[in-house]
Amino acid sequence: MRQAVRMASLGSMFDAGDSGTFLGLPSASVDDVLGAGIVVIGAPCATPYSSVGPYCKDAPAAIRAASAMYSGIRHHHNFDLDGPMLIDGTSAVDLGDVPWDDTAYEANRAAIRHTCEAVLAAGAVPVVLGGDDSIPIPVLQAYHTAGPMTIVQIDAHIDWRDDRYGEKLGFSSTMRRASEQPHVWRIVQAGARGLGSAREAEVRDAKQWGARIFTSRHIHHNGLKDVLETIPQDSGCLIALDCDALDSSQMPAVAYPSPGGLSFVQVTDLIAGVAAKARIAGFSMVEFVPGKDRDDTSAFTAARIAANLIGHIARQI
Repeated sequence: MRQAVRMASLGSMFDAGDSGTFLGLPSASVDDVLGAGIVVIGAPCATPYSSVGPYCKDAPAAIRAASAMYSGIRHHHNFDLDGPMLIDGTSAVDLGDVPWDDTAYEANRAAIRHTCEAVLAAGAVPVVLGGDDSIPIPVLQAYHTAGPMTIVQIDAHIDWRDDRYGEKLGFSSTMRRASEQPHVWRIVQAGARGLGSAREAEVRDAKQWGARIFTSRHIHHNGLKDVLETIPQDSGCLIALDCDALDSSQMPAVAYPSPGGLSFVQVTDLIAGVAAKARIAGFSMVEFVPGKDRDDTSAFTAARIAANLIGHIARQI
């Protein structure tokens, strides 16, 4: 709380407002996004397992709050992007959070999917701030008419379980469900490390399907070149970022923090590398747990990554 007060005080130096939107972007409804190139969507909950419930439900609000400090100067030069976040007349809006219920998982998924479908129909790019790691499933389903898609998952875990606790749409199964979508042509997975839900059978299934898996250790030793070589030139690409891909020193506020993860620079360099080769058709950020964020550092890091991503999309549309 003390850190949040300090951040708010510093924000007054930068003409920060309190609009409640990401970086002070204009708010909009799903019916009036026409003309916006980028649309921020909050998705607090999709299909968490009953044993843990909607443990990331406050993440969209926390990420927006962390970004508020710079809402008054979002047009300033961003050195991560070598220019302002939004350029050449590009525009972005924030829809707020999609409706959700802590037990009505089917309705949660439908709301996320339908919201993304409406944004895509308006010709805009969805930027989804979650929420639990099952959220990419309905997000990806919204692209069913978009043609061949490449999924770049940045995650400590590969999420190839067919089901867990009898649930096929939970957050251990996102890439398994992605592999079953006819519009998914390639899956590239970066940042895997340590232990997770994957057993030997899931790793084998992922590789047999054709998923390209690059561990965090591989990236630390070899850089991002091998990962980027697997991205088809000029393809449509959905980036699915799980915050636990980042090292626990930089992103401790996740469900299962662990050492050896990617750095902020590696993640943003990977986003930049994807943008240089492919069209970023969408983005989801999941698994930030505000209750574990003792000094707001993780929320601020998540907000900076989202702003960086928006900046790269703005340079493509």
